[in-house]
Amino acid sequence: MKIAFKLFASLSDYLPAGSRDNRIELDVDEGVSVAEMIRRYQVPERSAHLVLVNGLFVPPAERSRRRLQEGDEVAVWPPIAGG
Repeated sequence: MKIAFKLFASLSDYLPAGSRDNRIELDVDEGVSVAEMIRRYQVPERSAHLVLVNGLFVPPAERSRRRLQEGDEVAVWPPIAGG
């Protein structure tokens, strides 16, 4: 099944070559979890601060249970500080 995987700010370094605009289209196995996608691209768990699927927040405790579906868009941001 096809999904979009987006990594922002410093996390974009974890995307493979060929990705554009912090995004890559992927073919993944049915039933893959959000946590599996994050691990697959070796994003440190502590760095995956804000995770959205189709614009909806996925809390850390639910990432291993949240299964992706055809056409889903996963977006991941690191912790952001400001002042």
